[in-house]
Amino acid sequence: MELLLVILIGILYSAGIYMLLRRSLVKLILGLILLGNGANMLIFLLGSLVKGNPPVIPDDAKALTGLYADPIPQALILTAIVISFGLQAFAIILIKRVYAVINSDDLDHLNTTEEEV
Repeated sequence: MELLLVILIGILYSAGIYMLLRRSLVKLILGLILLGNGANMLIFLLGSLVKGNPPVIPDDAKALTGLYADPIPQALILTAIVISFGLQAFAIILIKRVYAVINSDDLDHLNTTEEEV
């Protein structure tokens, strides 16, 4: 399972970097989304995968014993997902506005000064 996640993280990172290097604004945002998902999966994997042992202390015990799922990476990922949704929504609105002004999503067309537009 961990090997599959490592391969998937590598694919997400490589596809994200490839998309970031394109000249299109839409592909830039897609690359950021892929990189964000790869980073979230990396944090999830670093938190160690433990199936069936939630971090809940039973009534008859005073502390957790044995292996249990670490809740901190899951909380970090949840926070990162919420922040990335906000960033993606802002970027999509920004792309829409840029496309309305310039009529292109090519990054090379953004190298003009304000007087030329």
